[in-house]
Amino acid sequence: MEVDNKSLSAQNALLSKLGISTTNTKTAEPKTELGQSEFLRLMTTQLQNQDPFAPMDNGDFIAQMAQFSSVAGISEMSETMSGIAEQIGQFSVASSVNMLGHSVLIPGNIARADDDGEIHGMLELERASVNTRVEFLDAESGESLHTLSLGGRASGLSGFEWTDLPEAYRDGTRSVRMDVSITYAGGEGPESLTPNVFAEVIGASSSAVNGAAMLEVEDYGDVSAAEVLRFRL
Repeated sequence: MEVDNKSLSAQNALLSKLGISTTNTKTAEPKTELGQSEFLRLMTTQLQNQDPFAPMDNGDFIAQMAQFSSVAGISEMSETMSGIAEQIGQFSVASSVNMLGHSVLIPGNIARADDDGEIHGMLELERASVNTRVEFLDAESGESLHTLSLGGRASGLSGFEWTDLPEAYRDGTRSVRMDVSITYAGGEGPESLTPNVFAEVIGASSSAVNGAAMLEVEDYGDVSAAEVLRFRL
């Protein structure tokens, strides 16, 4: 028992030097992280209690300090990057507010007439087509209003427009759906394609998930600013 008591006393003395209380209290909360002050106390105590005949190697000592500094630096960098990301998100939202009332080009097949009473859009073809067709229909009833036969088109972006809309659609109060049919060279038959259309921005906000700027677009709801292909002022 004498040996056990001496061992216990030595252990308590070491814990005392580390600033760790051996008295059980209900209000004490255990620490889950090793801070800089705790690390330095642990390092000092380690040096004081090392075997004088087998002292700790200088390289090991430096490695421990370097490792702690690295972890601390990564933690501080993470906090800094989080702050920067938040500021960028706020700046993006503020910039997006300037787009209110203007139009953005986004993937979709619902459109409304612009201030000139026209509908403009773009097709993105993965390869050359031999036949390209855009049919315009009333978005609510599905009634066919007009068909554009564009013939063959080269790969990449290809624009289209409908300028002679019926009077009821020219003020933009009624929406139009576009069904696009593409026949590629060497393909088996017509394929459907989602066009890119201009739609008006009616609001701006930030994502609750990552703080990214979101645009509230007419007929489409919230759209990430990253999805916008082009702006039209």
